[in-house]
Amino acid sequence: MPTVSLIRANSYHPQALETSLKTLLEPWGGITAFVKPGDRVLLKPNLLTGSRPTKECVTRPELVAAVAKLVIEAGGKPFLGDSPAFGSALGVARANGYLPLIESLNLPIVEFQGKRYQTVSEGFDHLRLSKEAMEADVVINLPKLKSHVQLTLTMGVKNLFGCVPGKMKAWWHLEAGKDVNRFGEMLVETARAINPNLTILDAIIGHEGNGPSGGEPRELGILAASDHVFSLDRTLVDLLQVDPSLVPTVAASQRLGLCSELTDINYPLLTPKELQVSDWKLPDALVPIDFGLPRVLKSTFRHFYIRWIKEPMATYSQNK
Repeated sequence: MPTVSLIRANSYHPQALETSLKTLLEPWGGITAFVKPGDRVLLKPNLLTGSRPTKECVTRPELVAAVAKLVIEAGGKPFLGDSPAFGSALGVARANGYLPLIESLNLPIVEFQGKRYQTVSEGFDHLRLSKEAMEADVVINLPKLKSHVQLTLTMGVKNLFGCVPGKMKAWWHLEAGKDVNRFGEMLVETARAINPNLTILDAIIGHEGNGPSGGEPRELGILAASDHVFSLDRTLVDLLQVDPSLVPTVAASQRLGLCSELTDINYPLLTPKELQVSDWKLPDALVPIDFGLPRVLKSTFRHFYIRWIKEPMATYSQNK
């Protein structure tokens, strides 16, 4: 029976976060249920963009640092990785204030490299995924709760799309984006292949409206965790009172038999009903998932421009 742990949490202050995370993970007996001494532990936050650092578009660095400390206390060896749509993981992390906390913990940041992996899916028999994610001993998925103009909501499953390296994400929009059901299934199969050991979702402050980056911050005061990412996402759509059929990742996980009914999920602390939000803002309108070839090429050029020209120039200016 999958477990989803839900608590109220209203602060990103380090001491408050440490207490909140320990409470959140109590149902499993703490972080040591997932991390053993010597384990290489990937922390996979949402490092979407460096362009709106005050708008809660990414997982808060304070949360990542707090989880990293728990991993270190358990004897694990944490490292941080992601593959932003534009720029590098380091560049986006720097723009969002990650570096002081990362440096204080000596936390490595890796840029994901791709490799093809066999999957159990007939429709996606090979997926090009991050070698660093697939070969980590433990994967801790750290998504941000956000509305999304293409996928209605982005939560635990969508965050693992960041384990598809570089501009392969844009090419997936081109290849699978014409069929929203197929695109949702691709995201679900990616999540199933990565198979995170633990997902901790940052909804202390979410991002509502025209996300994943064009919306606005929304204080919710919630942290959620699960050992089953599909059950966590199913829980969150109920908490936000969003129809699961409107969220392609949740709908796909249900079609593929990977998503439990709410009655089959164990809620040891709070229940979704106790935390329900009645006025969460979804996008004003959904936009097509598919990218035409000109958009893919433009996106690829923008990615390389930011990563290889804009980010190095910004770093050089800071170091002068």
